Amino acid sequence: MRKLIIKCLLVILSLNLSLLSLGGLVKADAGSFYQMKARSAYAIDAESGQVLYEKNAQKTYPVASVTKILTLAVIEQDIRAHKLSWDQKITASPAVAQMANDPRCSNVQLNAGEKYTVKQLVESMMLVSADGSTEALALADAGSTAAFNKKMQAVAHKAGVDDAKIYNMVGLPNSYMGAHALKGVDKDAENLFSAKDIALISKYLIEKYPETLQITSTKFADFDVSADHKEHMTNINSLLPQNGAAPKDWQIDGLKTGNTDEAGKCIVSTGTYAGRRVIVVALHTDGDWNDQSKMQKEFYEALSNGYQPVALNSIKAFPKKLQQRHVVHAKKQHSTGLVLTKKTAIWLPKNTSWAQTSPQLQLAKKHQSMTGQLEAPLTKGEQVSWIKLQPAGMPEAKVPVQVTKTIQKTFF
Repeated sequence: MRKLIIKCLLVILSLNLSLLSLGGLVKADAGSFYQMKARSAYAIDAESGQVLYEKNAQKTYPVASVTKILTLAVIEQDIRAHKLSWDQKITASPAVAQMANDPRCSNVQLNAGEKYTVKQLVESMMLVSADGSTEALALADAGSTAAFNKKMQAVAHKAGVDDAKIYNMVGLPNSYMGAHALKGVDKDAENLFSAKDIALISKYLIEKYPETLQITSTKFADFDVSADHKEHMTNINSLLPQNGAAPKDWQIDGLKTGNTDEAGKCIVSTGTYAGRRVIVVALHTDGDWNDQSKMQKEFYEALSNGYQPVALNSIKAFPKKLQQRHVVHAKKQHSTGLVLTKKTAIWLPKNTSWAQTSPQLQLAKKHQSMTGQLEAPLTKGEQVSWIKLQPAGMPEAKVPVQVTKTIQKTFF
């Protein structure tokens, strides 16, 4: 009996060590409409921000070339600011050419001393994940890895991300950066982001620079290595329309994959269905590239087969108890109406009513009195609460609500 107990304890210890080796305990996704075979995952509706799926989504992990989504956001920002231009030519330095021709890296060939346009380099970065092209862009933009890292951190902050650790623009271990590696940093250091971080950065990039999708949806492009040498690039995103893993009824138009030994195979994809854009992030997925693409295809199809985006134009869609005017705590008892902060749409299981999502009103802490009422001062149009919903098979959703009148604070 004692031997049996010891064996059981060893099995349990082995399972725990396996989970820890993945970078921490994995948050279970039991009860979700789909289970992603990945260490970490996060999916959102890009317009409403509704979380459609999450699994261990807020812990940071290496993300490999998925980093280039943020790199592109910096480049797009500086093109808008006229610090760079699409037609600007960048000369490949010997160090950049060395990375571009390193067999360990994802690349198109670059020749030292040859000039390449920003557009060429961006296309190769996003279509075939060219590491040398990425380095060339960042160094031309900021002058050094450290300087470009600061720009990346600033843009990540604009996207709502403050916990990322950034060591380079490519997503490779620090030692792979050669002459442009950070000094005093471990050679194995890699960029660390959470799946949620990557989704927020992707959302920011698409909203702020929608022209990005014209690049990431391009299936083929030619890259002029030199006057007499041209490379034909094929977009590695197999989810694009008419490709082998294209999900039925969806129009996928981005975004990026990545792979290192520590990060494993990572993927960020985005596409539209019924007028709604969805962003899906999966880090360290199981299996090979085909398995990864198949998983994403299955996710999109499971979402559209079982759910639909339902327009929400007024608070009147909810039960009457949530439509009532709520008392504001002040010297005199006032009341104010509540309205939706904006019209939106929420993904609900097909043939499901709003009442079946168990809607509840949640007041913002700063506006909630000890008695649970709204407390003045309140400003017309100010967001003061949320309606919480629980769509079956999905995480809790929140719909922001604002007040319809201004009420000043009064004292007893």
